[in-house]
Amino acid sequence: MSFYINNTNPVRPGPMTGNPLNGICEKVLIETTKVFDACVSQSTETGIILPVSGFNPANPALPLTYISAQTSLGLSTTVTDLVIDRIEGSPNYANVSMTITIPVTVTYRDANGVLGTASSSIVVQKCSMLFVPQPSLSPVDIKVNALFSSQIGTFSGDNVFTVTGCLQVLIKVTAVVDLLLPSYGYPVVPPCQACQASQACPGLDDLPLYPTAAQITRL
Repeated sequence: MSFYINNTNPVRPGPMTGNPLNGICEKVLIETTKVFDACVSQSTETGIILPVSGFNPANPALPLTYISAQTSLGLSTTVTDLVIDRIEGSPNYANVSMTITIPVTVTYRDANGVLGTASSSIVVQKCSMLFVPQPSLSPVDIKVNALFSSQIGTFSGDNVFTVTGCLQVLIKVTAVVDLLLPSYGYPVVPPCQACQASQACPGLDDLPLYPTAAQITRL
């Protein structure tokens, strides 16, 4: 079983039923990333120039026929030239401007009909008004996630495509902080439903899953 398969134990994650205060047993201090503000934008970008490299397979026969361009999996959007310009009279708000570089993978078909891919990137400028907390020992960070999708484009020669596509950008104002939260304690983790019978682990049968503090004494 798992948390959600054949498991009716109430000490598990999932939807709440009844009084949500029932079962709260402690205040837990956790280190986590807090999101202070966020916004999302969607736009249609035209005339995007995509110089490509890293052809796979190598040395395609020219000219190339454009098929699509998509955000590259496993590669992160990067932020440079970040400027936080606080608004006079509203010091907790700022115009946040930046340059965003988004890795993309271009799919094409060469003159011999061979399907291939190549690497490129889109560089866009973004500026948004956001809530930005005042400076502290825990630094504020601007995180950006972006998706680009295009099925319209032409091969311009010299390993360059000119494309039109949809761009979605998610901007977050974050900081790593310590938060004090109410807690229901540790979950009861059920045993895995194995595909085959497995041997028990000698000496580990009585080992607790999480560390415990039976009694907390005050100095």
